[in-house]
Amino acid sequence: MNNCIKMIFALSLCSLAASCGGHKEEFKYTVDQFADLKVMRYKVPGWESLSLQQKEYAYYLAEAAKFGRDITWDQYCKWNLPVRHTLETILNSWQGDRDTDNFQEFLVYAKRVFFSNGVHHHYAEDKFIPGCPKDYFASLMKDTGCVDSDLLDFIYDAEALYQRRSTSKTGDIVALSAVNFYEGVSRGEVDAFYDKMENPKDPTPISYGLNSKVVKNADGKVIELPWKSGGIYGPAIDKICENLEKASAVAENDIQARAIKILIEYYKTGDLRKWDDFNVEWVKDTIGQIDFINGFIENYDDPLGRKATWEGYVNVKDSAASARTEILSKNAQWFEDNSPVDNRFKKKNVKGVSAKVVNAIALAGATYPSTPIGINLPNADWIRKDHGSKSVTIANITHTYDLAALESPRSVLTEFAWDQDEIDAAKKYGDYADEVHTDLHECLGHASGQLLEGVSGNALGEYQSALEEARADLFGLYYIADPKMVELGIIPDGEAYKAHYSGYIRNGLFTQFTRVELGRPNTEAHMQNRKLIAEWCFEKGASRNVIEKKMRDGKTYFVVNDFEALRGLFAELLAEIQRIKSEGDYEAGKALIETYAVDIDPALHKEVRDRYAALNLKPYGGFINPEIVPVVEDGKVVDYQLVYTDDYLGQQLYYGDRYKTL
Repeated sequence: MNNCIKMIFALSLCSLAASCGGHKEEFKYTVDQFADLKVMRYKVPGWESLSLQQKEYAYYLAEAAKFGRDITWDQYCKWNLPVRHTLETILNSWQGDRDTDNFQEFLVYAKRVFFSNGVHHHYAEDKFIPGCPKDYFASLMKDTGCVDSDLLDFIYDAEALYQRRSTSKTGDIVALSAVNFYEGVSRGEVDAFYDKMENPKDPTPISYGLNSKVVKNADGKVIELPWKSGGIYGPAIDKICENLEKASAVAENDIQARAIKILIEYYKTGDLRKWDDFNVEWVKDTIGQIDFINGFIENYDDPLGRKATWEGYVNVKDSAASARTEILSKNAQWFEDNSPVDNRFKKKNVKGVSAKVVNAIALAGATYPSTPIGINLPNADWIRKDHGSKSVTIANITHTYDLAALESPRSVLTEFAWDQDEIDAAKKYGDYADEVHTDLHECLGHASGQLLEGVSGNALGEYQSALEEARADLFGLYYIADPKMVELGIIPDGEAYKAHYSGYIRNGLFTQFTRVELGRPNTEAHMQNRKLIAEWCFEKGASRNVIEKKMRDGKTYFVVNDFEALRGLFAELLAEIQRIKSEGDYEAGKALIETYAVDIDPALHKEVRDRYAALNLKPYGGFINPEIVPVVEDGKVVDYQLVYTDDYLGQQLYYGDRYKTL
């Protein structure tokens, strides 16, 4: 990062710090918009009430998270880091006219690459190319000493590594995927490699392949190369461990300190048993105010659902808002016992289910800039069964989405809801009901059910992620309408769930496809989950007109006519998907996804995109982090202040300079 950019970013931090501390100014949530994206900033309620030790703990956890940034970039595609470094060099040092149309197109491309942690759309996973001519991009590279014809050709070749995670129905999804998890191997070779390792009778199986790359050695033998200190990503992992060590020294309690020590040992050895040991210890910490995730965690980006993308995240507990999730946790066994699934698939003794509402402090890796609004971990089924899980709903992120929407004069709700009654119900109950569904999804949905003995956690292969999200969503959809929720004081009355049902069906059948390019299939796991549920219920309830497709003034609407019947359909589908997971029924899971979750009606697709475009809104949102700034007096840190920068590009360039490791 050159001195000019550093100075601009530093001045941005200083001016914002003054505005936050000196006099009150209106907090603007949306800070940048381009392509199909908007970038927001979020507040962190509760930060000032933390002790100095807690702030220091959060600071080092956040530093550990941010030092993993380069890992995620390289995992998404082997070309991503060279592309990013080229963009950074041009943005930092090019001295030409930046007001031209061509440079503005280049700038949009750069911002998109930063947002997606690479050259593939963060959600649709398709490759995008610059809007400026190739020869113009070449001139920028030449002027800044970045001449690399192979890199330039890759950037402009729309067909080269077209999908981050291939969804091909005919080709080899391992060979066709851009993700950097495999090299020189076929799907059949990878499956055979891990089939030899897995023991279906092991009651505590490790997550084989979670933290490694599969390649062929010089003799043509398939082997794993571990992601660990001294191995692939070693320099980044060493910086992560360095900051985790500092965090452990100021942890809130002994459980946190022990968990971090085990995590460091795992990073240094690559031993997946140590990863399990860490998760078992991490689950125990339910008393600390500060919590985190850090590691190779979610396997959604792997076409085979085995390799995990690196991510980091730091949060602070919202004690007041956590009251509802604590009620859910305390009643977890009741929800499990009364679930509409076969008794064979229910947990007889639900253990260690903890849930809380939190506020994000730092997002990193696969959770930055785009982040989930809820998290449930760990992922290993046997750890969930024997030791429990932790679930969070991220309040300040969901609230930021809501508050940023108010900054726009037009809304998706008024365009796609059928009538004023539906709009009024959504305004009265919608945001809160959505949060409760997230609580149910993360806290109880993912934590519910069990595999039958001998069933592998990877039995559903490439369909695992979408089916698991559908299972958790259905659990939440079924229970948000249960009288028990009113009895527990979580849902205000028996009408509130209806607003959520209407919104869920409207989104699953229609509005979410604003995010998919015309002619493309629906490939993202969460979107597949929602489409599967909505399409299946629409079809199965057609004879009773449970969900009705209506037309008015040439526009399409989807209206729920029978909420009770819809709940019954949710129950039926939940029971089937739980059976599929518990029995490892790959073919049945494949049939559900391929039948209901992938193909989009082209006429509806065009209509929803045209109507959404007329609103002049961006379908995707992401965030910039507040900066945690140490306050030093007489050579000693006396505080850590949050500075709410509003410079998206500045933060990306700053991170590229400060946290570059690979």
